[in-house]
Amino acid sequence: MKVLVFLELDEENIRKSSLEAVSYAANFASQVTALVFGSTSLEGLNSIGIAGANKVLQVTNDRFKQPNIMAFSSAIAEVVALENAETLVLAKSSTGDSVAARVSIKLGASLVSNVTEVPDVSEGFKVKRSIYTGKAFAITELSASLKILSIRKNTVPIKTDGATPEIVIFTPQMDEADFVVKVLSSEKITGQILLPEADIVVSGGRGLKGPENWGMIEDLAKALSAATGCSKPVSDMDWRPHHEHVGQTGIKVSPSLYVAVGISGAIQHLAGVNSSKYILVINKDPEAPFFKAADYGIVGDAFDVVPKLTAAINAAKV
Repeated sequence: MKVLVFLELDEENIRKSSLEAVSYAANFASQVTALVFGSTSLEGLNSIGIAGANKVLQVTNDRFKQPNIMAFSSAIAEVVALENAETLVLAKSSTGDSVAARVSIKLGASLVSNVTEVPDVSEGFKVKRSIYTGKAFAITELSASLKILSIRKNTVPIKTDGATPEIVIFTPQMDEADFVVKVLSSEKITGQILLPEADIVVSGGRGLKGPENWGMIEDLAKALSAATGCSKPVSDMDWRPHHEHVGQTGIKVSPSLYVAVGISGAIQHLAGVNSSKYILVINKDPEAPFFKAADYGIVGDAFDVVPKLTAAINAAKV
């Protein structure tokens, strides 16, 4: 089976979630071709092969430097035809969701998002997907000739046994109608690890008692090279900025590790974090609902536990 993988860049680096999508495809495809828009290093391109791709098509035209959903979708549709791809795989993200929807309409493809397992092709083409914000799973059958799979983060580990890929500079045909909307500039929060892409997230709740105590959350996050988050009540009280609000009505995250400090675990918060691979809860209340969803739990006062945990992590790095 020939599979095309759409890759996303963070600055000039291949996103971890995109490399996961490559490795996911390599688990069931006979040929994996990856498509990337923009500049990245030779090391970055080779990492795509190590993750499982046989070939990398790189679009270097400056008109594709800024994400353009219409132009990206047209180029992907062109490559699907050129490569005779039977499946398009991409990581679930704000850009990926828009691209997947547009390509599915262009090519009459079957589309499934939040996919969590490799397809079962023993009888047709079926995939397992997460539904109801991770509370349940559904088995979905795709019947169109082209299938589009949007992969949930942390679905598969990134392969490390691949080979150097064939790298080809690709110049898509361009329709001026795809460029009627132009991104003039984009501003990214600097100096922080962004929540949607973070591999580790450390969040705090009302148990921190006030914004003046947030330093220990930031210290733990720094020790773990993690992003910082918070519960909804914390952002509502303006202890922390709203872009750090994690939960059903905030940012949904799916890191490898989610550390919840002083958060009781209301269902709205759980809905935003239950896709995490592992959850560690630190709370002095042994009856806190969050412990029921946790993989690991520490019953203790955060003001005592967190500084000791941070010190132990820093000591282990020496």
